[in-house]
Amino acid sequence: MLRHLLLLLACLPLLAGCGVDADQELLCRKLIPAFEDESFTGVSSRMLADDPRAIRLDYQSAGESHWITCRFAGSSTEAGRTQLAAVATDRTGWLSGIRYAMLEQWIRIKPPRNDAAPAASFVRGVETLWTPFLFLLQQIINAATVACVYGLLALGYTLVYAIIGQINLAMGELTMLGAMMTAMAAAGLGMAGLATWPPALLGVLVLAMGFTAVQGWAMDRLVFRRLRGVRSHTPLIIAVGLSVAYQEGMRLLHGARDWWPTPALADRHDLVGDGAFTVTALSSQLAILGLTAGLYALLWGVIQKTAYGRAHRACTDDLAAAELVGVDVNRTIAVTFAIGGGLAAAAGSVIAFYYGGVSFFTGSLIGFKALAAAVVGGIGSVPGAMLGGALLGLVETFWSAYFVIAYKDIVAFGLLTLFLIYRPQGLLGQPRGRGD
Repeated sequence: MLRHLLLLLACLPLLAGCGVDADQELLCRKLIPAFEDESFTGVSSRMLADDPRAIRLDYQSAGESHWITCRFAGSSTEAGRTQLAAVATDRTGWLSGIRYAMLEQWIRIKPPRNDAAPAASFVRGVETLWTPFLFLLQQIINAATVACVYGLLALGYTLVYAIIGQINLAMGELTMLGAMMTAMAAAGLGMAGLATWPPALLGVLVLAMGFTAVQGWAMDRLVFRRLRGVRSHTPLIIAVGLSVAYQEGMRLLHGARDWWPTPALADRHDLVGDGAFTVTALSSQLAILGLTAGLYALLWGVIQKTAYGRAHRACTDDLAAAELVGVDVNRTIAVTFAIGGGLAAAAGSVIAFYYGGVSFFTGSLIGFKALAAAVVGGIGSVPGAMLGGALLGLVETFWSAYFVIAYKDIVAFGLLTLFLIYRPQGLLGQPRGRGD
């Protein structure tokens, strides 16, 4: 008896891998409304015998039997088990590249459960001559949001570099702080029933920007001011150390889990369609564009019309000469760090509310991509930062839509490499003439 019990216990791990993964089944079930105008019932699931990474769901809709098959990047015991790779149905077979991309788009802006009919047009309609052009227009709309994130953070990089000639690699971590603060504040708003109230969302944005502005000021006051005039790589190494310190501090304080705030301003607006594909935009996308345009216009006005702006431009031209004619260099640089920190937090708030999934590591890759955008546009140039963000957003979004999405980061940094080789000053930048 004991021998049989031990044998059963030894087989349990093997038996555990024979059933359908619950997470995979749930993800696949959420795709059914994209193909059905009516409600569905009687869902049963099973693994495909010839493909351990695929599961099939059989269901009833409008009195008819249908099925959907979802293939994932990994089986239930492998990495990538919740990463969707391909989808097939009894009506369409395996979705083609463009239709699968349409489905991915629908997943991100999925309508409420009782409004599944518009979703069906993403994958069930007959393609027309206009479908590829509408799909291209949708990607431009999607790219605008990505460009706003990169552009806002690139502004922070470019302002600091323009005045001190050094890159603050910890700027990405200020974006992470802004995103984490936004996520935590959004959780509080949710408990208070104010998760979608625009004035409350604006208050969260101002709070996050103010906090990271103070962090940016403190970076200069406590660290970079002491390194001013150092011509070695010490400031760069210190910036890397600050980045790691912020990451680990946030991990120790709040853990390594992802935060998923409630999406704000998630109303969907259909713009144009041809029956096979409908171009849509979210209220949040329009708000992000307005926020970015407003902050850029405000920054441009400050740089061009205020005493700080004149001091910043003087320090950008020649730091030593500006100090000789009475410009308070230390204060100007400290304010620049604060403004850069606030812009980084704005990018973080956009990430938290629009994309979600923020964690202590959020600012790392985003920071390097925004730095790439600043270099491409011309680091030190305010218009160049926005131009670089727009270009990088377009390249990344188009690559994700038309090619293998796994290589989009390689393409982004490959673009940076090409600019560093053939045009190191960027599109709108000018070669620096101060010997630094």
